[in-house]
Amino acid sequence: MQSDYFGDTLRVPWTGVLIAMSCGRDLRLENHLSEIVSKKIKTFFSSNLNFKMDTLSFKTISVNKETAKKEWVVIDATDQVVGRLCSKVAKLLRGKYKPTFTPHVDCGDNVIIINAAKAVFSGKKETDKIYTRYTGYPGGQRFNTPAELRKRPDGMDKILRHAIKGMLPKGPLGRSLMDNLFIYDGTEHKHEAQQPKAIDINQYK
Repeated sequence: MQSDYFGDTLRVPWTGVLIAMSCGRDLRLENHLSEIVSKKIKTFFSSNLNFKMDTLSFKTISVNKETAKKEWVVIDATDQVVGRLCSKVAKLLRGKYKPTFTPHVDCGDNVIIINAAKAVFSGKKETDKIYTRYTGYPGGQRFNTPAELRKRPDGMDKILRHAIKGMLPKGPLGRSLMDNLFIYDGTEHKHEAQQPKAIDINQYK
């Protein structure tokens, strides 16, 4: 064990113990002091470092399909801006509002959106935003605005799903999360048996 000499004293490393020494080098004195230092160090470590680390407190808890606690929630889309609404719904589907969020697991909630037809676009997007699709045939490229899609029976369903899908992971996880989304134009839905909980989407960020 290496020690530091300070004039007439010997400082034991890590312990702050000072041992008085006489001037001059004496082999017997040095051997005696080394024994004292060893005892002091053993006493120090046995009295101050005798503890057991609680490794469980440092363990990252990851949920899986069996332990994930999924809920059913209802969101009223009346007068909600489409972009803001979809970003919050995507986080609910992912489970990012939960302390047990696990990136590679479907740990989010089942989301029911009602009054989807009453969702709005900000600015002039209602008439200026363009959705592009392709029929698969030559010259089959089609363009539609939100105002045109609203006239279709499933128009707002496609608009919201298109936006939410773009905010979810690409791959099997993202596709499975989309199965947890249910959109209805009116106030009625088919999930009363699940006893969904109505939430105020404006309280989420």
